[in-house]
Order: sequence, then structure tokens, then C-alpha cells
Amino acid sequence: MLGLSVFMVALVFLRPRLAALVDGNDALAAWLTVFVSIGLQSLPFLVLGVVLSGAIAVLVPTDALTRWLPRRSAVAVPVAGLSGMVLPGCECASVPIAGSLVSRGVKPAVALTFLLAAPAINPVVLVSTAVAFAGSVDMVAARFSASLLTAVVIGWIWLGLGKDHLVTVPQKRVSGHGRLADFVSAARHDLLHAGGFLVLGSAVAATINVLVPRSVLDTLAGNLLVSVLVLAVFAVVVAVCSEADAFVAASLSQFPRTAQLAFMVVGPAIDVKLFAMQVGTFGRRFATVFAPLTFVVAVASALAVGAVLL
Repeated sequence: MLGLSVFMVALVFLRPRLAALVDGNDALAAWLTVFVSIGLQSLPFLVLGVVLSGAIAVLVPTDALTRWLPRRSAVAVPVAGLSGMVLPGCECASVPIAGSLVSRGVKPAVALTFLLAAPAINPVVLVSTAVAFAGSVDMVAARFSASLLTAVVIGWIWLGLGKDHLVTVPQKRVSGHGRLADFVSAARHDLLHAGGFLVLGSAVAATINVLVPRSVLDTLAGNLLVSVLVLAVFAVVVAVCSEADAFVAASLSQFPRTAQLAFMVVGPAIDVKLFAMQVGTFGRRFATVFAPLTFVVAVASALAVGAVLL
């Protein structure tokens, strides 16, 4: 991932020279334009989100959230969801924070609600969405509503399923290096990790825009359910960080807005890197149940909210 991040930065700074090299090759020039544009627009939000997430993970005590939570789990679930706005974090930070909550005795359903909400409805993500979609209030409201709905519904479903025995309580790790060192380490890791996936997402989006025939895109976009499923699966595979995924979604303008919404709702909830982190934190048995459940609820939430707001 470090190599991919360096590759992205190099392309940004070498764009004028690259433009000269590809002069006469319209397809390659268009690919580079889309690819670098996504990177230029999203990189500031990615950096801001990673820095904020690292600061919160290091400086804010985990029990700060537990003090806000009501005793009744059914009520604590939506409170934990809304807390994602107060204690935001990218996907890379939300999994270990949720694991820490479980190890402190918080009901898994409540911790999982926070895990899903924090990277999806925090201010950095909402502002980046507004910028990516040219100030579209409808899209920002739809993303907030569908993502919060996904988190809360999953929390309530998990309460009803009674599958807490699948959740392995993670062991608390203490680095002993000090808060500043922990912050620098966490921010550097998250930036390089997320930056690599941003490169991959940008490259795939640019390729779709340039190489996939318009007739194929029109066929996919012509069926709402198919287009939503296509971009939902795309979100799982490319695993773009939530602070930057709106720019990738906006670049896929051939698809309906509800499909673009599905991309932004599914990605922060479940993707390949999140699945791996959930396996490492809560165990494989948990992840194999939680991942497909989250995907289905996220797609359904995007469809429902898209039908009302978009």
C-alpha cells in the first residue's frame, strides 16, 4: 500500500509532464484526468479524516462513549449511532474502538452500531460528500440517513438474534510509547493504508469511465436494482476510505444517484479490508455472519432512502 500511495502522489505532481507524454492518446489522457482529479479532490479530506481519527483514538478515553450510553440496550443502539458524529473515525479506527468497547463490557450490538456509524456520518465525510456532489443537500441528507439507518437496524437485529457468543472479546493492547508516538504511528498507518485503497478505487473508476462502453453502462444504469448491486459490490472490492469515497462515487455519473448512494453506504459498512479487520478483532465466526447481514441491510437502506430523498 505504501508503493500505491507514493504512486498517487507522484502522479499528482507529475501531471503536467504526463499530459505532454500522452498527447494524442485521447483515452489515456482522459483516464489520467479522471484518476488524478479524484485524487486531488479527495486527498485533503482523507488526510483530515485520518488525523482526526488518530487524535480521537489516542486522546479521547474509550469510556467517554460508555458514559453517554443508556442502560437499556435497545435505546443505547441509536444513541451509539448518533455518537458517530461526536466521536468520528475512519473504518480503520472504528473496528479497534468497537473492540475496546466490547472488552469494557458494552453490549456487542451497541458497539457494532458505533462501528458502522462513526466512519459514515461524521462531519468530515458529510462535508466531503457535499463537495464531491457540488453542494447537493439531497445527497448529503441521503447518505446521513441511509448510513445511520443501516447502523441502527444492524444493532437492533443483532440484539434480536442473540448471537453475542460469536463475538470474541479482544485483548486490550497497551503500547507504552506515549500518546504522541501512538498518534503518529496510528495516523501514518491509516494514511498509507487508506491512501493505497484510494489509488485502487480511483484507478478502477477512471477505467470504468474510459474503457467500459457507454452501451454497457446504459444497460446497467437502466435497471435500478442491478445498478445498485453493481456499485455495492464495487464498494466492497475497492475498499475506498469513507473520507474519500464520495469523489469516486461522483465520478461514476453514468449510474443513478441511488446507486451512487449505495456505493457510499455499503463501503464504510463492509468491504474487504473491514472484513479482514473484523476477523482479526472479533473472530472469523462473527465476521462470516456479520458481513453478509451488513451488506444486505446497507443495500436495502440505500434503496429505501434513495426512493424517498433522491
